[in-house]
Amino acid sequence: MSIEADLILAQWLSPAYPVGAFSYSHGLEQVVADGAARDAGSFSQWLSDILEHGGGHSDAILLACAYRAEADQVEEIDATARALAPSSERQLETTQQGAAFAATTEAVFGPELGHLTYPVALGRAARLQGLPLEKTIAFYLHAFASNLSSAAIRLVPLGQTEGQKVLHALLPLCQSIAGSAQHMTLDDIGSSVFAADIASMRHESLYSRLFRS
Repeated sequence: MSIEADLILAQWLSPAYPVGAFSYSHGLEQVVADGAARDAGSFSQWLSDILEHGGGHSDAILLACAYRAEADQVEEIDATARALAPSSERQLETTQQGAAFAATTEAVFGPELGHLTYPVALGRAARLQGLPLEKTIAFYLHAFASNLSSAAIRLVPLGQTEGQKVLHALLPLCQSIAGSAQHMTLDDIGSSVFAADIASMRHESLYSRLFRS
């Protein structure tokens, strides 16, 4: 089951799985436009802060809560996820990816997920498929970081190798967050990346954009 679980998670969180992650930058496009992320070092710091203190950490907890929840509790967790979105674009990011993930997963794997935000949909699907929680969170965080690294390669711009170096350096952080978040509850959610949240709000009016967030 371990190999099968790995392969299912690799499929769900692959760029080939049609959730449209490539079209979202989590506010990074505005951060680059402001000059705050201008090279590998500054991008790596921004991304590690997002993972440890922002959306990455919050999503990991939401995923864990959805995984552990009974069916009648999932909607409440999802409502919390929507309320936590700091901007309309960030809410679009999580709701549209969640809807796309649910539609494909229902068609291929069978369980009905409904209209859920991305981490909540993934947590619920992993529970229904009997996949290990910590590994699911780790795969999710790695895919999240990978997508933003890909965006940085285009936006900063970083070279392909530099982008992969940043991503590789963050593997221990993804593992650490997954290990702790699997035991956390909604009461443990908190964010302190105010500059990134404000950037996501300002991105809505950025004149020239490649990304939807």
